[in-house]
Amino acid sequence: MTPAPPFEPQGLPETARRDTASLLSRGLVRYHAELGLVCLSEFTLRSGRRADLMCLDPKGGLTIIEIKSSVEDFRSDHKWPEYRDYCDRFYFAVAEDFPRDLIPGDQGLMVADAYGATVIREAAAAPLNAARRRAITLRFAQLAARRLTLCMDPDAFAPSG
Repeated sequence: MTPAPPFEPQGLPETARRDTASLLSRGLVRYHAELGLVCLSEFTLRSGRRADLMCLDPKGGLTIIEIKSSVEDFRSDHKWPEYRDYCDRFYFAVAEDFPRDLIPGDQGLMVADAYGATVIREAAAAPLNAARRRAITLRFAQLAARRLTLCMDPDAFAPSG
């Protein structure tokens, strides 16, 4: 992995945090693709919360990855525990120079950059019940198909008239 830009102690400007998160997301998607998983970014859960990455493995397992682009981003986020109800595994993903001791020790942890990722600490498995898994998997398929359709035809879902 190539080193990510260092974090500024006083915090990153909003645009820099978005850029960092985008680069980490790219590396995470590449890492998971090599393992045979498919990922969708900005996956809206039934609760209305948006997971940074939702990954689906070949056996139907669901993993949510919450990207933390800065210490400030991590400290201001109080919604992440809700994500556990929508996945079999939950990870935080951070850049190489992020202070890892801030991440709760009972949560999965990955370090990423724009080109890949590494698992530092495995996430505990908490299998979903069948009905919730089916609902999330169906939502995943519909979102993936919608995004593919929009790539092929940006006006596909535009109101006619």
